[in-house]
Amino acid sequence: MSEVFEGYERQYCELSANLSSKCTAATAVDGGDGAHVNSCFAEKKKQIISEVKAGLEDADTLLRKMDLEARSLQPSVKAALLAKLREYKVDLNNLKSQLKRIASPVVNFAARDKLLEPGMADSLTTSNDQRGRLLMTTDMLNQSTDRIKESRRAMLETEELGVSILQDLHQQRQSLLNAHNTLHGADESISKSKKVLTAMTRSMNRNKWIVGSIIGVFAVAILFILYLKITR
Repeated sequence: MSEVFEGYERQYCELSANLSSKCTAATAVDGGDGAHVNSCFAEKKKQIISEVKAGLEDADTLLRKMDLEARSLQPSVKAALLAKLREYKVDLNNLKSQLKRIASPVVNFAARDKLLEPGMADSLTTSNDQRGRLLMTTDMLNQSTDRIKESRRAMLETEELGVSILQDLHQQRQSLLNAHNTLHGADESISKSKKVLTAMTRSMNRNKWIVGSIIGVFAVAILFILYLKITR
């Protein structure tokens, strides 16, 4: 279900329950035979009627928003939401009817007897049942909202944990890169040292041959000198 629709629905349910309570209060303000209503009570009733009218306009606006939101959704979801919307429209019409009866200039026993006619009593009972369902829906929506908040909180905590892990992995990667660079530098130094040692080894071998050659020449010279002395 659309969260936007649920938000409008929650607002409407609360507003409908409030308006129903105000209509009941306005009806209770009528005293005695209704013809000699105390001026203070009349003023209070007038104020309540004004508040109910403003509330009904707000309720109309909410239903229009709910209708637009429902029609913008997928067909599988839209059908269920439009069915609920029709119930809310019936409830709103009942509230408007109550306001018309309350706002009528003369409220007497005949009007009250009319309210007690079987058909009207059934209508009021249906309206009360609908408001009861609306209140139950409001409670369910509140519970759903709480569950969504908990899910979001868990998701945020998971996201924070993931960010922390990524930061740790990034630091470890930097450490590994630094170690790799250090090893690469050491490898280059070893390669250079190996080249120097190789050059030194070749130089030593060359010097050995040179020294050996010189010794050989001296040995031949000595043997030649000895030969000359012996032959004389």
